Amino acid sequence: MGVQIHQSVIKRQRQSLKRHIRNKSVIGSIKTMVKKIQTAIASKNLSEAQRLLPLTISTIDKAAVKGIIHRNTAARKVSRLTRNVQKPKPASSSKAAAGKAKPAAS
Repeated sequence: MGVQIHQSVIKRQRQSLKRHIRNKSVIGSIKTMVKKIQTAIASKNLSEAQRLLPLTISTIDKAAVKGIIHRNTAARKVSRLTRNVQKPKPASSSKAAAGKAKPAAS
């Protein structure tokens, strides 16, 4: 006896492939937008970063609503982006410098 392949299995595979391609596209666009904001912050172009922020947040929220990314992941990304655009971190902070120079144990 041969193995039967049900029509429903073929259809689910076809749907799964379509969704996979669509989801990869959305995730790729989110990554690209986040990188653009991070580049703008790094180059001290805060007006560009502030212009891109609402578009990026909208894209992230839409992906979360559609179930492409988890809602907590979306919230974390939005929170970090907003925090970085509002107050970009300096090149070298006193915490980082203090954390690296630990006294030797005697």
